[in-house]
Amino acid sequence: RFVQIVENEPSMKLVGAASNKREAQAIIDRESFEVMLIDLGLPDGSGIDLIRQVSQKKPDVDIMVVTVFGDEQHVVSSIEAGATGYILKDSAPADVISCIRLLRAGGSPVSPVVARSVLRAIRNRMSTTAPARLPGTEQNPLSARETEILQLLAKGMSFNEIGDILGISPHTVTAHIKKIYRKLAVHSRGEAVYEATQMGLLKN
Repeated sequence: RFVQIVENEPSMKLVGAASNKREAQAIIDRESFEVMLIDLGLPDGSGIDLIRQVSQKKPDVDIMVVTVFGDEQHVVSSIEAGATGYILKDSAPADVISCIRLLRAGGSPVSPVVARSVLRAIRNRMSTTAPARLPGTEQNPLSARETEILQLLAKGMSFNEIGDILGISPHTVTAHIKKIYRKLAVHSRGEAVYEATQMGLLKN
Protein backbone atom coordinates (compact mmCIF):
# COMPACT_ATOMS: atom_id res chain seq x y z
CA ARG A 1 0.00 0.00 0.00
CA PHE A 2 2.70 2.51 0.95
CA VAL A 3 4.80 1.58 -2.07
CA GLN A 4 1.85 2.52 -4.26
CA ILE A 5 1.26 5.76 -2.34
CA VAL A 6 4.84 6.92 -2.99
CA GLU A 7 4.87 5.69 -6.61
CA ASN A 8 1.67 7.63 -7.32
CA GLU A 9 3.24 10.88 -6.11
CA PRO A 10 4.99 12.61 -9.08
CA SER A 11 7.32 14.64 -6.86
CA MET A 12 8.77 11.56 -5.17
CA LYS A 13 10.90 8.67 -6.40
CA LEU A 14 10.88 5.21 -4.84
CA VAL A 15 14.40 3.73 -4.86
CA GLY A 16 13.58 0.46 -3.13
CA ALA A 17 11.05 -1.59 -1.19
CA ALA A 18 11.66 -4.51 1.15
CA SER A 19 9.40 -7.09 2.76
CA ASN A 20 11.87 -8.11 5.46
CA LYS A 21 14.93 -6.96 7.39
CA ARG A 22 17.44 -8.72 5.13
CA GLU A 23 16.12 -7.08 1.96
CA ALA A 24 16.04 -3.70 3.71
CA GLN A 25 19.68 -4.00 4.77
CA ALA A 26 20.69 -4.69 1.16
CA ILE A 27 18.86 -1.55 -0.01
CA ILE A 28 20.43 0.52 2.78
CA ASP A 29 23.92 -0.58 1.71
CA ARG A 30 23.27 -0.18 -2.02
CA GLU A 31 21.08 2.89 -2.50
CA SER A 32 21.21 6.60 -1.71
CA PHE A 33 17.97 8.03 -0.33
CA GLU A 34 16.61 10.90 1.74
CA VAL A 35 13.67 9.28 3.54
CA MET A 36 13.05 5.79 4.89
CA LEU A 37 9.59 4.52 5.82
CA ILE A 38 9.80 1.49 8.06
CA ASP A 39 7.43 -0.96 9.72
CA LEU A 40 8.47 -2.27 13.12
CA GLY A 41 6.91 -5.71 12.68
CA LEU A 42 9.27 -7.40 10.21
CA PRO A 43 9.16 -11.21 9.79
CA ASP A 44 12.90 -11.69 10.37
CA GLY A 45 13.70 -9.09 13.02
CA SER A 46 12.88 -5.76 14.60
CA GLY A 47 12.50 -2.62 12.54
CA ILE A 48 14.05 -0.72 15.44
CA ASP A 49 17.39 -2.37 14.66
CA LEU A 50 17.18 -1.00 11.12
CA ILE A 51 16.34 2.48 12.43
CA ARG A 52 19.44 2.41 14.61
CA GLN A 53 21.57 1.14 11.71
CA VAL A 54 20.43 3.85 9.29
CA SER A 55 20.80 6.58 11.94
CA GLN A 56 24.43 5.62 12.37
CA LYS A 57 25.33 4.92 8.72
CA LYS A 58 23.26 7.65 7.07
CA PRO A 59 22.63 10.41 9.66
CA ASP A 60 21.15 12.76 7.04
CA VAL A 61 18.32 10.34 6.22
CA ASP A 62 14.92 11.11 7.75
CA ILE A 63 13.28 8.02 9.22
CA MET A 64 9.53 7.67 9.66
CA VAL A 65 7.91 4.67 11.30
CA VAL A 66 4.70 3.46 9.63
CA THR A 67 3.19 0.75 11.78
CA VAL A 68 0.18 -0.62 13.67
CA PHE A 69 1.99 -0.25 17.00
CA GLY A 70 1.01 2.96 18.78
CA ASP A 71 1.92 1.94 22.32
CA GLU A 72 4.40 3.78 24.50
CA GLN A 73 7.13 1.13 24.38
CA HIS A 74 7.33 0.95 20.59
CA VAL A 75 7.09 4.72 20.16
CA VAL A 76 9.80 5.56 22.69
CA SER A 77 12.12 2.79 21.47
CA SER A 78 11.80 4.05 17.89
CA ILE A 79 12.55 7.65 18.85
CA GLU A 80 15.53 6.60 20.94
CA ALA A 81 16.83 4.56 17.99
CA GLY A 82 16.66 7.58 15.69
CA ALA A 83 13.19 7.84 14.15
CA THR A 84 12.09 11.40 13.38
CA GLY A 85 8.46 10.68 12.50
CA TYR A 86 5.91 8.08 13.61
CA ILE A 87 2.52 7.48 12.00
CA LEU A 88 0.02 4.64 12.07
CA LYS A 89 -0.75 2.42 9.09
CA ASP A 90 -4.34 3.59 8.88
CA SER A 91 -3.19 7.08 7.83
CA ALA A 92 -4.79 8.35 4.61
CA PRO A 93 -2.56 8.42 1.48
CA ALA A 94 -2.66 12.23 1.35
CA ASP A 95 -1.60 12.37 5.00
CA VAL A 96 1.33 10.03 4.34
CA ILE A 97 2.60 12.28 1.53
CA SER A 98 2.14 15.37 3.71
CA CYS A 99 4.10 13.70 6.52
CA ILE A 100 6.99 12.86 4.17
CA ARG A 101 7.12 16.48 3.00
CA LEU A 102 7.01 17.73 6.58
CA LEU A 103 9.82 15.34 7.44
CA ARG A 104 12.04 16.75 4.68
CA ALA A 105 11.21 20.30 5.77
CA GLY A 106 12.68 19.59 9.18
CA GLY A 107 9.50 18.65 11.04
CA SER A 108 8.61 15.56 13.04
CA PRO A 109 5.22 14.24 11.89
CA VAL A 110 3.46 12.17 14.53
CA SER A 111 -0.04 10.68 14.59
CA PRO A 112 -2.24 12.13 17.39
CA VAL A 113 -2.50 8.78 19.17
CA VAL A 114 1.27 8.40 19.02
CA ALA A 115 1.81 11.93 20.34
CA ARG A 116 -0.23 11.02 23.38
CA SER A 117 2.02 8.00 23.99
CA VAL A 118 5.10 10.24 23.84
CA LEU A 119 3.61 12.69 26.34
CA ARG A 120 2.67 9.83 28.64
CA ALA A 121 6.21 8.46 28.48
CA ILE A 122 7.71 11.83 29.36
CA ARG A 123 5.33 12.26 32.29
CA ASN A 124 6.12 8.78 33.57
CA ARG A 125 9.88 9.32 33.38
CA MET A 126 9.85 12.78 34.91
CA SER A 127 8.00 12.90 38.22
CA THR A 128 8.69 16.61 38.41
CA THR A 129 9.46 19.00 35.58
CA ALA A 130 13.14 19.84 35.62
CA PRO A 131 13.93 23.53 35.04
CA ALA A 132 15.98 24.46 32.00
CA ARG A 133 19.63 24.38 33.00
CA LEU A 134 22.17 27.08 32.25
CA PRO A 135 24.12 26.48 29.01
CA GLY A 136 27.81 25.68 29.21
CA THR A 137 27.57 24.07 32.65
CA GLU A 138 28.25 20.51 33.70
CA GLN A 139 24.49 19.85 33.78
CA ASN A 140 24.04 21.33 30.29
CA PRO A 141 26.88 20.53 27.86
CA LEU A 142 25.35 22.70 25.13
CA SER A 143 26.36 26.30 24.45
CA ALA A 144 23.78 29.09 24.57
CA ARG A 145 23.54 29.08 20.76
CA GLU A 146 23.19 25.28 20.61
CA THR A 147 20.47 25.37 23.26
CA GLU A 148 18.67 28.09 21.27
CA ILE A 149 18.85 26.02 18.09
CA LEU A 150 17.59 22.93 19.90
CA GLN A 151 14.61 24.93 21.21
CA LEU A 152 13.67 25.87 17.64
CA LEU A 153 14.31 22.32 16.45
CA ALA A 154 11.89 21.04 19.09
CA LYS A 155 9.21 23.31 17.61
CA GLY A 156 9.52 21.46 14.30
CA MET A 157 11.32 24.20 12.40
CA SER A 158 13.51 23.38 9.40
CA PHE A 159 17.21 24.21 9.19
CA ASN A 160 16.42 27.08 6.79
CA GLU A 161 13.79 28.53 9.12
CA ILE A 162 16.16 28.35 12.08
CA GLY A 163 18.83 30.10 10.04
CA ASP A 164 16.42 32.89 9.08
CA ILE A 165 15.33 33.43 12.68
CA LEU A 166 18.87 33.51 14.06
CA GLY A 167 20.42 35.34 11.12
CA ILE A 168 22.86 32.55 10.25
CA SER A 169 23.28 30.30 7.21
CA PRO A 170 21.71 26.82 6.98
CA HIS A 171 25.28 25.47 6.76
CA THR A 172 26.08 27.03 10.14
CA VAL A 173 22.86 25.61 11.57
CA THR A 174 23.86 22.15 10.34
CA ALA A 175 27.30 22.52 11.94
CA HIS A 176 25.73 23.45 15.29
CA ILE A 177 23.30 20.52 15.08
CA LYS A 178 26.14 18.07 14.45
CA LYS A 179 27.80 19.37 17.62
CA ILE A 180 24.52 18.93 19.50
CA TYR A 181 24.26 15.33 18.30
CA ARG A 182 27.82 14.63 19.41
CA LYS A 183 27.41 16.21 22.85
CA LEU A 184 24.12 14.42 23.52
CA ALA A 185 25.36 11.16 21.94
CA VAL A 186 22.37 10.98 19.57
CA HIS A 187 21.91 10.52 15.83
CA SER A 188 18.69 12.31 14.86
CA ARG A 189 16.55 15.37 15.51
CA GLY A 190 13.86 13.39 17.30
CA GLU A 191 16.38 11.65 19.51
CA ALA A 192 18.11 14.96 20.34
CA VAL A 193 14.85 16.62 21.38
CA TYR A 194 13.81 13.59 23.40
CA GLU A 195 17.16 13.34 25.19
CA ALA A 196 17.27 17.08 25.90
CA THR A 197 13.76 16.91 27.35
CA GLN A 198 14.79 14.05 29.60
CA MET A 199 17.80 16.08 30.78
CA GLY A 200 15.67 19.16 31.45
CA LEU A 201 17.54 21.27 28.89
CA LEU A 202 14.45 22.59 27.11
CA LYS A 203 12.17 25.30 28.45
CA ASN A 204 8.46 24.68 28.54
